[in-house]
Amino acid sequence: ISFSVELSSLKSQMVWTKAKVNLALSLVIIFLGISVADLKVGFYSNTCPQAESIVKRVVSGASLSDPNLPAILLRLHFHDCFVEGCDGSILVDNGAISEKFAFGHEGVRGFEIIEAVKAEVEAACPGVVSCADIVALAARDAISLANGPAYEVPTGRRDGRVSNLSLAKDMPDVSDSIEILKDKFMQKGLHAKELVLLSAAHTIGSTACFFMTKRLYSFLPGGQPDPTINPVFLPELTTQCPQNGDVNTRIPMDRSSERVFDKQILQNIKDGFAVLQTDAGLYEDEATRRIVNSYVGLLNPLFGPSFESDFVKAMVKMGKINVKTGSNGEIRRVCSTFN
Repeated sequence: ISFSVELSSLKSQMVWTKAKVNLALSLVIIFLGISVADLKVGFYSNTCPQAESIVKRVVSGASLSDPNLPAILLRLHFHDCFVEGCDGSILVDNGAISEKFAFGHEGVRGFEIIEAVKAEVEAACPGVVSCADIVALAARDAISLANGPAYEVPTGRRDGRVSNLSLAKDMPDVSDSIEILKDKFMQKGLHAKELVLLSAAHTIGSTACFFMTKRLYSFLPGGQPDPTINPVFLPELTTQCPQNGDVNTRIPMDRSSERVFDKQILQNIKDGFAVLQTDAGLYEDEATRRIVNSYVGLLNPLFGPSFESDFVKAMVKMGKINVKTGSNGEIRRVCSTFN
């Protein structure tokens, strides 16, 4: 009897310990900003089975007239997720305080494409598919259009009810040091590996000379440029972005293939051909440098990690930041307006 009691007590302790471990893990996940509740691949398979095909068709059609669209939609998803989570808050027109007007969102576009998709989805399935999910799906399709990997997106996000530019003050900035960037990503539950992989999204798209001025002309005292810029590359950059020139001029972020999704951007970073200061910083930090090298080293791709596979994992993880699910949030009828 004593043995049975002790065994029963031991089992109870084990169950209680397991429960505490599970609770602790749940609290850690919540603290890190990653939410997985009710997100699943095929969330709309019964309620709106044509939703994903509509997104793909509209995005594909729009990209024919704007080859920059893949980069635009990918950036839109990133900026949405980093403020208040992946909840479509960046889409809202809420007057002068709208989140989209925050300095950190400078140059973010693609809103009209999301609205076009939403209009077609609403016609097929009124009040079912969230704008937040449309943004995530559009980014996935954009990557595929740029010759990137195709992947499945867990859906089930709901749209946020708050959009305020004051909430975007902690967006990653092109002038951030690598330590600040790592901290900002960590606050979202993303680690150094995700920082490198999501920065590699700069393989497609362009940036404005406005964001290059300090790096080229006043990085060091005496008007000296960033010394990490490859001497061969520096004249290219200063020609494209001359001092006192048009700061709105756009230059590709990937020197070799701005409209093709590949890992060349990581090789550029290693060789000193990074355009953005934050990208160059990835090779100045021991941890992120090691990650960059793992994708472009001599052993890759035969023995090293798969850049495409890891990029997909990073995108899916980012897409789960502080999502609203269940009864939280709403399903907007128009993405730019709260219900």
